Amino acid sequence: MKTVGLWSGGKDSCLACYKAIAGGHQVLRLVNFTQPDGEGSLSHGLSAEIISKQVGLTGIPLIQKAIPQGSYEKEFKSLIAQLKKDLGITGIVFGDIYVKEHKDWIDRVCKEMDIEPILPLWELDTKKIISDFIDRGFQTIVVCVKHDVLGNEWLGRKIDRKFIEDLGKLNPRIDPCGESGEFHTLVVSGPMFKGSIEIVSSGTKEEDGRGFFDIKEFRAHTKK
Repeated sequence: MKTVGLWSGGKDSCLACYKAIAGGHQVLRLVNFTQPDGEGSLSHGLSAEIISKQVGLTGIPLIQKAIPQGSYEKEFKSLIAQLKKDLGITGIVFGDIYVKEHKDWIDRVCKEMDIEPILPLWELDTKKIISDFIDRGFQTIVVCVKHDVLGNEWLGRKIDRKFIEDLGKLNPRIDPCGESGEFHTLVVSGPMFKGSIEIVSSGTKEEDGRGFFDIKEFRAHTKK
C-alpha cells in the first residue's frame, strides 16, 4: 500500500514507520507539522531544522507544514487530499498506542478522507514496544518532560535498559513509552537511518509546566 507516515521525530512515529515498511507498505513521504512560524515542531519542542536533518538520514522525502492556530484538522485534511491526488496514497501510518481519543479522531478523519489508518503499535504492550525498540538498535534521547511526572534531570537521557529500570523505580505507573505525555523523544540513529545525529551543545528551557532539552548545536553524520 502507498502510504505517508506522520513524523514527530520521536520513537513511536519512527518505530511505526519502520514496522509499516517491514510489513510491505511503501512510505512515500514523512509528514511533520510545525508551529505557525514554521520554526519548531508542533509537539516535541524540536526545531524544524533538526527534524529535516534527521529525516534526511532515512532517505524518505519530508513534508513540513506549518499549522495556523486552531486549524490542525483542516490543514491535515487539505494535505492528505493533495497527497492522495499527487502520489496516490491510500494509507497513513500513525504511531499511537492506546489513547482512545486519538484513535477515535484518526478513525473519523480517515473515514471522511476515504483512507486507511495504519497503526502498527496499537494496543501492544508498552513494555514490549520499548524493549523491541531498544533491541532493534534504535538510539533515542529524552527531549521533553512533564514536570508533574519527571524533572529536568531526565532531559537528554538515552532510552536504554537503565532508563526503563530507573523509570520503574521512580514510579511504576509511569508508562515506559510516555504515551500519556510523560516524556517525548528524539531518535538519533538506528536501522531506519543512514547515519546519526550528534548533539554538540545543549541546555534546558521550561514552558507551560514542561521541561525541554534545548538543542543549540547538532551535526548530522552520514554513514560512509
